[in-house]
Amino acid sequence: MGDDANLCPVLFIPHGGGPLPLLGDAGHQQLVDFLQSIPARIRTPAAICVISAHWEESIATITGNALPSLIYDYYGFPDRAYAIQYPAPGSPNLARKIFAALQQSGIPAHLGEQRGYDHGLFVPLKLMFQDAGIPCMQLSLLSNLDPAAHIAIGKALRPLRRDNVLFIGSGFSFHNMKAFFTGNHGMDEQNNAFQEWLIDICTNPKLSFADRSSLLIAWERAPAAHYCHPREEHLLPLHVCVGLSNEAAELVFDGEVLGKKACGLIWR
Repeated sequence: MGDDANLCPVLFIPHGGGPLPLLGDAGHQQLVDFLQSIPARIRTPAAICVISAHWEESIATITGNALPSLIYDYYGFPDRAYAIQYPAPGSPNLARKIFAALQQSGIPAHLGEQRGYDHGLFVPLKLMFQDAGIPCMQLSLLSNLDPAAHIAIGKALRPLRRDNVLFIGSGFSFHNMKAFFTGNHGMDEQNNAFQEWLIDICTNPKLSFADRSSLLIAWERAPAAHYCHPREEHLLPLHVCVGLSNEAAELVFDGEVLGKKACGLIWR
């Protein structure tokens, strides 16, 4: 499948701390530069499906509304953080296709008509595709946080890559909030050890899809796993991305966000 020139790429990205990438925060400059570079790296997609770390449901749930509003799901920021606009249309047609693909694979799913876009979508996409002209939708995580189930969701959605749908896992390869804001912003050996492990698992061409999946299902055994992810909701969008391809990923971002190492990956 990785040799198919008609496949749309898959991205895993860090989306930063709340609205900070859009507010000129110096600790996000490397991330901002990376996100703004993405359109030059890929062809323009027909639609975008974002798997955001900020939405969990008991079954896989898909936004099916045509004109989603924004959910300002952060607090304590300046007023301008709540005036951000990203009026991208929804994609009810894509939502129905995703619903059908999940159902066909035996994965329970639900079409939701009311939910808007959370900041896991509108913050990075405002940097990547500023004109908001590409139809978008979101797919929830599962609230059971089962890594194998999230890989299975990605695998079920593989055929839609041929429809020029850009799947984006919007999370963070490091998500220890206490360490972001109270930890040392110098060398962090635990942060580095987990990043090295994760990058190797995702990019190593010698690993089969089955081997890669098994290692990521057992992510808690990785070096400093629970230091980097006290709770795994920001890692699981990566598992969906891994399920979307048989191939190894390419490392496209290896930088710092808020003083901590983070990575971005693409599957072509």
